Amino acid sequence: MSESRPSLPTRLVAGLGAKTLGLLSVIGGAALLVTETTRWFVRGLTSPDVRLGRQAVSAQIVRVGTRSIAIVLVVSACIGLILAMAMYPPLQQFGQEATIANIVAIAISRELGPMISAIVLTGFAGASIAAELGTMVVGEEIEALEAHALNPVRFLVLPRLIATVISLVILTVMADVVAILSAAFLTVAAFDVSWNVYIDNTLAELGPWDIGTGLIKAASFGVMLAALACYNGLRVSGGAAGVGKATTDTVVQTIVAVIIVDMLFTTIFLQLGWT
Repeated sequence: MSESRPSLPTRLVAGLGAKTLGLLSVIGGAALLVTETTRWFVRGLTSPDVRLGRQAVSAQIVRVGTRSIAIVLVVSACIGLILAMAMYPPLQQFGQEATIANIVAIAISRELGPMISAIVLTGFAGASIAAELGTMVVGEEIEALEAHALNPVRFLVLPRLIATVISLVILTVMADVVAILSAAFLTVAAFDVSWNVYIDNTLAELGPWDIGTGLIKAASFGVMLAALACYNGLRVSGGAAGVGKATTDTVVQTIVAVIIVDMLFTTIFLQLGWT
């Protein structure tokens, strides 16, 4: 006699448990990878026997960051225009068109600049890193490194993590500037606000903590992006299908992580009075 099929609640609980365990596995694996990478980074700074591989980092910055500049700037410019157009109608009712500058400056520097840059870089570079490392796993290149006593974390993960953090911080600064300028051009050209008023309002609203908190978020997003991309790439199995799954998982996990961590950072900064 065949066994009875588990009830719907049982299947739902089992499915939820499996998803939770999978999520914890990803978080734990990425955290361990960041810990190991940090250890090699510290050794590279303190020990003359361990090199950080500056040429490898530079190559990854070009590959990850430089090639992402155009798309990040285009998206940022569009975000600035969208914000200005969306805020104009309600502010016009109260004769406060000039305060578009204040709102755009804060929204871009604290939140949208680092978040948009991280999301764009995830689709552009994160997926590429996962696919590249996954292909190396499938081709047994990782095993070849280990056979030659070369640590994959040191030679593959560390340069990509450093390059991603540096690239994302720089891209965030560029995205902030472009978004604010695009909103300024539209506000001045279409909404009858002078350049002097717009610039004065922007400078009066922005403070060191506004820019600093955005850059802290950008650096943190860079660590998460590189860690998840490398983690998913290094755990590929199943050939080409596994590489495709690692790429998809990297994009989805990183975007969700960026949004959740951004919310946590904003809550912490609000409690500390940094906003």
